[in-house]
Amino acid sequence: MSDASLGRVSARGNNLDQVRRRNLSLVLTLVHERRGQSRAELTRTTGLNRSTIAALVGELATLGLVVESAPDPTNLVGRPSSMVLPNPSTVALTVHPELDAVVVGVVALGGSVVRRIRYDTVRVPTAQEVVNIVSAIVEGMRTELTGTLRTVGIGLAIPGLVRTSDGVVSIAPHLGWRDEPVARMLEEATGYPVFSANDATVGAIAESTFGAGRGVSELIYLNGGASGIGGGVVMAGALRGGAFGFAGELGHTLVNSDGVECHCGASGCLETEVSRDILLEATGLAVAQAHQLDDVLAARYADTPAVRDLVDRQVGYLGIALRGAINVFNPELIVLGGFLGSLYRAAPSVLEQAAFSTAMLGSREGVRIERAELGGDILTVGAAQLVFAPLLTDPTVVGSGS
Repeated sequence: MSDASLGRVSARGNNLDQVRRRNLSLVLTLVHERRGQSRAELTRTTGLNRSTIAALVGELATLGLVVESAPDPTNLVGRPSSMVLPNPSTVALTVHPELDAVVVGVVALGGSVVRRIRYDTVRVPTAQEVVNIVSAIVEGMRTELTGTLRTVGIGLAIPGLVRTSDGVVSIAPHLGWRDEPVARMLEEATGYPVFSANDATVGAIAESTFGAGRGVSELIYLNGGASGIGGGVVMAGALRGGAFGFAGELGHTLVNSDGVECHCGASGCLETEVSRDILLEATGLAVAQAHQLDDVLAARYADTPAVRDLVDRQVGYLGIALRGAINVFNPELIVLGGFLGSLYRAAPSVLEQAAFSTAMLGSREGVRIERAELGGDILTVGAAQLVFAPLLTDPTVVGSGS
């Protein structure tokens, strides 16, 4: 055989391998995001024939990424089709540092939260303290993580700006962090690959994959928490991180020209005018009772004029920020998480009026506002997606013996 013929055979082999990897990725992503599919559904969705699906499912099973169960009982016509499920033994670890705690999670392929551990701290933790806490928790679980489970990495959800190129936390103002290489530190301490992103970005990923934004290609996610307000933007089905990963800081939209100074250096930012702590104080709730804010705020809005005035004022400022986002991005859906969801529950019509009434006519047409669906699991699920993303892109990166 000539050198030219060998080259053609080699190129054809490479092309076939690329096609196989793309098809493996397609099938695993469907099984993961839909938390299971029958073989028949995979055939219909992908357009691949049954024998190809069978081969792909078989390879994914050999890689330990899917398992098959009994035939789908809803398939009453034709040959019964077995269900293909994400293998629950393939997991990601997740870490979310807060002002008073470090939350560590274990999430299985398919987005199911297996475990969440909250380690309370007596003060705002430093980057090194977070690494120490996570390392101790991981070491305590080491036998399980390397025995019955296959752990593919750690996902970090950071309340601050995370540089895409190297995972360095450029600034996390509420934690007091600046230029902290937390991902590298945690990687060296645990031995697992670490992937990191801003917590609101992580929330946007979670809600667009498993929550209110499923199937929506143009979405804005805005979350309010103890560390302020952050956002994430999904356009054409892809998360938009900007040139260096810092996009989506909607919490620093100007909403009050006479507002107070923000830590960013500007004044009147959304997160200085719309605050969880002010709402907690107005409703008589302690920080430890923040989980009760949703119900209490709705009740007090109905029967306490001072609380109603406060909510209306904060909702008005939130509406200004959303109006700007609607004009700039023309989304199909706006998803509100954290205490912003509580504000929307208390005064939905007030927020919709503030957001839509002065937005440009074309941009606001068809826009919906909804609350986040994943609740307290949102950052845990989203951080796991950071870890699973390379695996979903190329399932062969994980061998059956790893």
